[in-house]
Amino acid sequence: MNFFDTRPFLWTLPSRDSTFSAMDHFLQAALEEARKGLAEGGIPIGSVIVRNGEIIGRGHNKRIQQGSTVLHGEMDALENAGRLAPSIYRECTLYTTLSPCPMCSGAILLYKIPRVIIGENKTFLGAEDHLRSNGVELEVVNDLSCIAMMEDFIKARPELWNEDIGEV
Repeated sequence: MNFFDTRPFLWTLPSRDSTFSAMDHFLQAALEEARKGLAEGGIPIGSVIVRNGEIIGRGHNKRIQQGSTVLHGEMDALENAGRLAPSIYRECTLYTTLSPCPMCSGAILLYKIPRVIIGENKTFLGAEDHLRSNGVELEVVNDLSCIAMMEDFIKARPELWNEDIGEV
């Protein structure tokens, strides 16, 4: 599967089983955000924030597109959720296609988001131990679509990837 083909509706999300769960639905929404970022020439990482079964914020990495130092997928989803009472975030689950970096993990802790579903941590292991040690419940799915998209991107654009994770 070539994730650099950005034509719509050619993307498929492999199912882990025959039932399509809410987690699959929200992870797919995060994947859609990642694909938007890729189609825009950016880094394919997406995120959605869910409260009571409804997406209240969605976003994707826009560092390249907007020349930003901080607009990772999780940060963009928080920004797009808008200014909310702290109590709202404490009722949310954040879905992200990639393990959250230390910056995004800090935002998760700041707003006390209690649960994070991670699409994959094979290509990048973020600050998961820090989140767990601060009481955040994590579930790592290691979704094949998430892994392949990041592997393809890292191979094709290592300079952008290294910049995004602070390696350059």
